[in-house]
Amino acid sequence: MTGSASGSDLRCWHSGSPLALELGGMLPTYSLAYRTWGRLSEDADNAVVVCHALTGASDADVWWKDLFGEGKALDPCKDFIVCSNSLGSCYGSTGPTTLHPDGKRWGARFPKITIRDQVHAQMALADALGIRRIRLVVGGSMGGLQVLEWALLDQDRVESIAVVAASALHSSWCIAWSATQRMSIHSDPGFSNGDYAVEAPPRKGLGIARAIAMATYRSHGSLGMRYGRITGIEAFGSNAKAPKEFAVRNWVAHHAESFADRFDANSYLTLIDAMDTHDVGRGRGGVDAALAGVKVPALVISIDSDALYVPAEQACLFEGIPDARLVEITSLHGHDGFLIDAARLEPAIREFRDDLSSRARGDTFISRETASYA
Repeated sequence: MTGSASGSDLRCWHSGSPLALELGGMLPTYSLAYRTWGRLSEDADNAVVVCHALTGASDADVWWKDLFGEGKALDPCKDFIVCSNSLGSCYGSTGPTTLHPDGKRWGARFPKITIRDQVHAQMALADALGIRRIRLVVGGSMGGLQVLEWALLDQDRVESIAVVAASALHSSWCIAWSATQRMSIHSDPGFSNGDYAVEAPPRKGLGIARAIAMATYRSHGSLGMRYGRITGIEAFGSNAKAPKEFAVRNWVAHHAESFADRFDANSYLTLIDAMDTHDVGRGRGGVDAALAGVKVPALVISIDSDALYVPAEQACLFEGIPDARLVEITSLHGHDGFLIDAARLEPAIREFRDDLSSRARGDTFISRETASYA
């Protein structure tokens, strides 16, 4: 099965088999929405899998547009690039907003899933697309967590990985921030234990959850440079919703409201629950043993101002994976630097791929020194 020469519209793949879940139970049927770019080679050995972040979707050429193009890190002229919407999300793949076999929405009945479950579903999609070899699996944040699982779950196909702004396990720091967002959704009277009507979602609680998350995605310097203590009218002019308030309050309110318009509360809870379960060492003898079991070359990318998945966590990946390169990206924008400053990721990933192409198979990585891209 091949993609279009440039990019494709959203497609939906339906599994013919159930998905056994890591925490117990199963999905009797499931679907993944996905997009592709480029064509699968005759030998089916030129695939690249892109994994999106928490509230992202399969339109990787939009949110990572700086990585796409001829001669770039993700090259549709050479690669067959696949990005699927993660299981549990609300952008076309099976999750709380889709229909249960009984014909009603899954809603709060949707089972607990893990990052591994998401990757098992993605692997099944790769099977269905006829992919025999995957040259690279790449992703940031939640997508980076999935990348690590790809390397451990599909060792016969994956040839290399690029992990961006992610960690070997979800830290207590990240879990605490997830907890505050979960509490905000649960406290909304309209949440009704997840059994809310489509036309009456818990907008306020979901919006507050997003507002909390946005503060963790940026940095002190980023917000200070952009807004400081100026007012809404100074920053946004006639578009300011609260002209006399601090501009940063307008920014927070805008993200809260716009997110409540586009995302689903049960899906959000499903995804942050999945992220909290993330631990590559679970069932593998611990984190050190799991990382030592990553047999493919790995590019680990850190954002120097990231206060959510702090650089020390990428250093842990670098030290634990036998064949690794660590790159630190200079960005003022905190965790979201992997999106806002994606242009700085592109040469790091492209050079990593070029180095892999030029070295002899079986060699150790060309360099375990860190590099910085400002």
